[in-house]
Amino acid sequence: MKRRWKVLTMIGALAVMTVMSVSAVHADETTYVRGTRINGVDVGGMTVEQAKAALEDPSQYQLEIVMKNNVKEYIKGSEIGYQAQVTGDLTAPLTDQNLMGRIDGPGGIILFTVDMSAAYDENALNARIQSLSCISGGNIVKTEDAHISAYQEGQPFSIIHEVQGNDVDAEKTAQVIRDAVNNRLSSVNLESSGCYRQVSVHSTDQSLKDLLQVMNRCKDMVVTYTFGDVTEELKGDVISTWLTGSEGTAILVNRDAVLQYVAELAGRHDTAGTTRVFNTAPGRDVSVTGSYGWKINQNAEADALIALVQAGESVTREPVYAQTAVNHTAAEWGNTYAEVDLTGQHVYMIKDGALVWDSPCVTGLASNPDRITPPGIFSIAYKERDKVLRGKKRADGTYEYESPVSYWMPFNGGIGFHDANWRGSFGGSIYKTSGSHGCVNLPPSKAPALFDLVYKGMPVICYN
Repeated sequence: MKRRWKVLTMIGALAVMTVMSVSAVHADETTYVRGTRINGVDVGGMTVEQAKAALEDPSQYQLEIVMKNNVKEYIKGSEIGYQAQVTGDLTAPLTDQNLMGRIDGPGGIILFTVDMSAAYDENALNARIQSLSCISGGNIVKTEDAHISAYQEGQPFSIIHEVQGNDVDAEKTAQVIRDAVNNRLSSVNLESSGCYRQVSVHSTDQSLKDLLQVMNRCKDMVVTYTFGDVTEELKGDVISTWLTGSEGTAILVNRDAVLQYVAELAGRHDTAGTTRVFNTAPGRDVSVTGSYGWKINQNAEADALIALVQAGESVTREPVYAQTAVNHTAAEWGNTYAEVDLTGQHVYMIKDGALVWDSPCVTGLASNPDRITPPGIFSIAYKERDKVLRGKKRADGTYEYESPVSYWMPFNGGIGFHDANWRGSFGGSIYKTSGSHGCVNLPPSKAPALFDLVYKGMPVICYN
């Protein structure tokens, strides 16, 4: 395996740090006096060459790691492939001692610092850090903030007291140790370096007590959903099963459980895409389906419901809808709409429950599945004057057809109402052999009035 190396440089001016207990003079000017330490290594009695070898010896470096309760572990230079090279001047300390009379004494320590460069195996250091007892030991107690208990049926929520453990922030600890090695420190204290995790939420915190009150209110709260004259209650005994405790001062809610409830709610009350019974202007009942209708925005409603639960307040509300209809009754299209009798080839405009306009029409070519006008419940997308309707674009840049119209009222993608001045007659069986490309063709004399009556979002019901 390729070894990764970390290179570092210790920078320090040549310095005499301390002279203590002067009591002896050494005559050998080729060796350092007793008690001499260079970069923490004892070189007393050594020559310059011997001191260089000692300083560059991997076994001469180790990092003491002080943990809680003054427990100590060591990372040795030999364990991490530590290699050092003296780049500073080792003769300067010896010259300085000779000039000062080569004085030392029992217990005397004379400290010098010289520049060195060093390298170590990063992978080996990281592995050694992970093996420390404070990270992978068997007696680690995890620090835990005070928090609210999980839901138990029939039991109130309560505060679980904090635990001050002896676990460290592993990432921060690793960085502190790497920094110490990079700077050739001989010791590092993990506690004073802030490596141990600390409790941040205590059982005596008022914010946690307030949170407890909110969560216990959740047991008694009721969310009342309204669907027109119909209501549905979501009660606290269900809500409480969604609560998974707390994190800091926030209630934790199981979003998957909330989404499941909202999906079930939508299954009971969504009407878009379902089959409904429509009473036609000619007086018969037909079954119709289509995109028009009520549809709950399930993700948005789940988010809104979670926010309500976290507030712990009972409310009455409508769900968040992706789309709406006129009302929630069986006739959710209300009493103002347009209807297209595809079999009878006739259009009716109902306003406030009364027939206010009607006209024969020509719908899509019945013999071509790509051109038929599909049945269903839709709504007016918009309306526009003086529009050119175009078919598919050919390879040469021309279109299958181009039809200028004065009144354009789309309700199902590219299908809509429009005038058709190229036709001499409407209604009957024309659609079977000479139908449109899917649109509902209207007499030019009738289209303007319908254009004035329709509006964006107005239901359009097509049926056979």
